Amino acid sequence: MSKVEIFKNAPKHGYIEKAIHVDSDAFKNVVESRRSVRVFDDTKIPEKIMRECLRLALLAPNSSNLQTWEFFWVRDPEKKKNLVKYCFSQPAAKTAQELVVAVARPDRWKEINNLMLAKFDEKKKIRLKAAYQYYSSIVPKAYNMGPFGIYGPFKQLYVWYKGLRRPMPRGPFSLSGMRLWAQKSTALACQNFMLAIRAHGFDSCPMEGMDAKRVKALLNLSKGASICMVISVGKRSETGVYGPRVRFDQDLFIKEI
Repeated sequence: MSKVEIFKNAPKHGYIEKAIHVDSDAFKNVVESRRSVRVFDDTKIPEKIMRECLRLALLAPNSSNLQTWEFFWVRDPEKKKNLVKYCFSQPAAKTAQELVVAVARPDRWKEINNLMLAKFDEKKKIRLKAAYQYYSSIVPKAYNMGPFGIYGPFKQLYVWYKGLRRPMPRGPFSLSGMRLWAQKSTALACQNFMLAIRAHGFDSCPMEGMDAKRVKALLNLSKGASICMVISVGKRSETGVYGPRVRFDQDLFIKEI
């Protein structure tokens, strides 16, 4: 069974999870009041709130449930001082009460895939045959790029040929494609984190302005890891938001076809 064939039919899993009631107005308030805050006051953030928001970050949707992310809550004073410097000492970093570095980890796909496979006992391998086959066979074929990414061009050629006759998943086909693949899931988790922070009455600012090479060294990251963003967290100061939100006509971005 191919990856495409697995997508065609819903598995007979027997699991039911009813949707709980949510307050749409409360959620709208969270989304609309989330701003990129550039200056924070001296209000401390309770540790339990930080831990809860990080937990909620990890509930974000992600590709194949391979959870290709890591979040580094930088608490050591010296490391935090250096991280501020590597973020060019911008006010959003310098005045933050807490700093979190979101890291994309495409190099961990095999490790997490093995954790997924460990969830299948012998009965589940039979009852959830398609899911087990997905993680045991298709995931390795899709995400294993081989040493130095040498499998990528052959995967791309194979998909190009098969794609002449039917829809096919188009990538990733390279180590850079794997980085992009992991970054997308990590960015979703970052949004979860920032919305959770806002829901708890605090604020955040996602920062791409940084020396990613030095941040990687600070965190002692492997070569396969890549920085997604640094998120500063705190209570907004009175002048922490630099101006009204600027958004253009939604017809520029939302298309109905």
